[in-house]
Amino acid sequence: MHLTISTMDLIVICGYLACVVLLGAWTGRGNHDLSDYLLAGRNLPWWALLGSIVATETSTATFLSVPGLSYVPGGDMRFLQLALGYIVGRVLVVWLLLPAYFEGDMFTAYEVLRERFGVTAQRFTSALFLIARNVGDGLRLFLTALAIEAATGLSLTNSVILVSVVTILYTLFGGMRSVVWNDCLQLLVYFIGGIVTLWLLVSTIDGGWDRLLAFGVGEHKFRLFDFSWDLSDPMTFWAGLIGGSFLSLGTHGTDQMIVQRLLSARSQREAAQALTLSGVLVLVQFALFLLIGVALALFFAEHPPSGTIDRGDAAYIEYIVRHMPSGLAGLVLASVFAAAMSTLSSSLNSSAATLVGDFSRPSDGSSAVENQRLQLSRVFTIIFGVIQAGLAIVAAQLSQSVVLDALAIAGFTAGVMLGVFSIGLFIRRAGQSAAVLGMIAGLAVLGVVKFQTLIAWPWYPLIGSLTTVFTSWALSWFLPANATATAREH
Repeated sequence: MHLTISTMDLIVICGYLACVVLLGAWTGRGNHDLSDYLLAGRNLPWWALLGSIVATETSTATFLSVPGLSYVPGGDMRFLQLALGYIVGRVLVVWLLLPAYFEGDMFTAYEVLRERFGVTAQRFTSALFLIARNVGDGLRLFLTALAIEAATGLSLTNSVILVSVVTILYTLFGGMRSVVWNDCLQLLVYFIGGIVTLWLLVSTIDGGWDRLLAFGVGEHKFRLFDFSWDLSDPMTFWAGLIGGSFLSLGTHGTDQMIVQRLLSARSQREAAQALTLSGVLVLVQFALFLLIGVALALFFAEHPPSGTIDRGDAAYIEYIVRHMPSGLAGLVLASVFAAAMSTLSSSLNSSAATLVGDFSRPSDGSSAVENQRLQLSRVFTIIFGVIQAGLAIVAAQLSQSVVLDALAIAGFTAGVMLGVFSIGLFIRRAGQSAAVLGMIAGLAVLGVVKFQTLIAWPWYPLIGSLTTVFTSWALSWFLPANATATAREH
C-alpha cells in the first residue's frame, strides 16, 4: 500500500473517522427501546432532520460528479433544473403522503400499505426496497472506494472495509440518533470542504472572481434553462421539473430511508418543515458544486494537469491530490468519506427498521419482545453492512458500465413504489393482487425503457409510477378488492 497523501492529511482523516464513531457512541446513550434505536424516540428537531435528509441523499458520487457536470467541455448549470423539481416533489409529499405517516405509531412507510391492501403488498414493497437499497448502496460503496483508492493510495478492498467498519460501528452504537447527528456533522464537513475548495481555486486563478465570471460567461457555463422537448436529454427544463418532481415524490415520499427521518420528528409540522427546506438546501448545494466545476475548468486551462483527465468526476480528485495544501486536502478528503458514510449509515438503519418492522414478529407490548426486536435491529445493521461491503468488493470484478446499469435498475423502485402508494390513495377499488401485479408491470416496463430506448433517466419515476397505476387500475376491474379496500370504499 502506497499512500499518496501527506501525514497531516492522514491525521485529519483519521481524526474525523474517530470523531464520528465517538459521536455515535455518545448519542446512543439514550437508546432504551426499539423506538429509541430506530426513530430516536420520535423527538428529533426539524433542523437536525433537515441536515440529515440533505446529507443522506448526497453520496460520494454526487460530491465528485456534480462538479464534473460543469467542468467538462460544453458543461453548464442545467443540472439545477432537477433541483427545482426536487422542491416541487417535496411539497407534494408534505401535502399528499405525510399525513398518513402520522396516523398511529408506525416504524416504516410500508405499514400504510398493510392497512390499505394487506400484508402481502406491504412485504412485497418492503422486499423491493431492501433489495434495491442494499444492491444500490453496495455499488455506491464500490464507486466511493474507487475515489478513495485514487486519492489515498489505499487498495479498493481496504477502502471498502474502512468505510464499512466505521459506518457500521457508529450506526450500531447510536441507531437513528447517531445517524442523524453524524449526518449533520458530515453535511457541515463537506459544505466546508466545498467552500474551501472554491476559495482556494478563486485565489489561485489569475484575476479571481472577475476572471471566473468572464470565463463562465464566455464558455456558456452559466447556462441554466433548456426548454427543448428532447426525452433523451436529462438536462432539459421538463426533465428536471417533471422528472425531478416524480423522483422526489418517490424517494422522499415512499422510500423508508427518508420516511424514517420524518417519523423521527417531534410532529408532522416539524417533519414538513424539514422536508420542504431540504429541497432549498439541495439547490444551494448543487449550485456550490457546479460553480466548483466551472472554477476547476478554468484552473486546469491555466495549469494543465500532468496527465489527461478523461472523466469529469476525476477533475476534483486530481485537484485535491495534486494541488491542495497539506491539511486542507485532508479536510476535503474527509468530505469524501462524509458523503459516503451519511448515505450508507442511513441505508443500514432503514434496512434494519424495514426488516424488523415489516417481517419480524409483531410487538405485543411486552418488554421481552421489544428487547428481542431491538437486538434483532442491531444484528441486522451488521448483516446489511457486511452485505453491502461484499457487493462493493464483488463489483470490482465487473465493468463500470455493468455497475452503472445495475445502479439504474436499483433506481427503478422510486417510481414503482410511488405508483403503489398512489393506488392506495386514489384507486379505492384496487385490491392487493392488482397492486402487486401493477408493481411487477412497472418494473418490467422500466427494464424495457432502460435497455431498449434512449429515454433519459429523470423520466423513469414518471414512467414507472404511471405504468404501476394504470396496470393496477385496469386489473382492478377483473380482480376482487381486498376486504380493507372494500370496507373503506363503503
